[in-house]
Amino acid sequence: MKEEKNYFVHESSYVDDGVQIGDGTKIWHFCHVQRGAVLGRNCSLGQNVNIGPNVQVGNGVRIQNNVSVYEGVVLEDNVFCGPSCVFTNVTTPRAHFPVHGEYALTRIKEGASLGANSTVVCGHTVGRSALVAAGAVVTKDVPDYALMAGVPARRIGWVCECGKRLDDSLVCDCGRHYEESDGLLKKLN
Repeated sequence: MKEEKNYFVHESSYVDDGVQIGDGTKIWHFCHVQRGAVLGRNCSLGQNVNIGPNVQVGNGVRIQNNVSVYEGVVLEDNVFCGPSCVFTNVTTPRAHFPVHGEYALTRIKEGASLGANSTVVCGHTVGRSALVAAGAVVTKDVPDYALMAGVPARRIGWVCECGKRLDDSLVCDCGRHYEESDGLLKKLN
């Protein structure tokens, strides 16, 4: 009896053996999902996305066109990767001195969003519900709820879990309240 798949893979895409794909996930044109990768439920991979070997992608992740997610990168649930955002996985790459699987861990935490053409240098964590602006270059860890912009990226404010920029009251019009302490933001409700 043939196993029924509950996900979509466009005919122009390649999915290697040994890949796990969650129900409701859609893999669009010209993608490649490499061996050992795990894609959660209800994800969307836009055109020309490459998922490297052994990459872990959570549930509800949206990866827009022209993004390569390399081995060593972990995308937690509900992460958004804007068009052409960039990940790296080696801190000092050299063509003539390959690292052979020794990759720096990069973690994008639950609900974080990476803008179009942003870059996350490997070995760093982007915090929960953080928002990295288009074109920004992340060169250090990003706190939860931080609004990051520039090259290198620096915190220019805070954002709510819903994505709206917070004013000095740290109360969002969606009803969520936050508190800042020691340069970090904590959700109160």
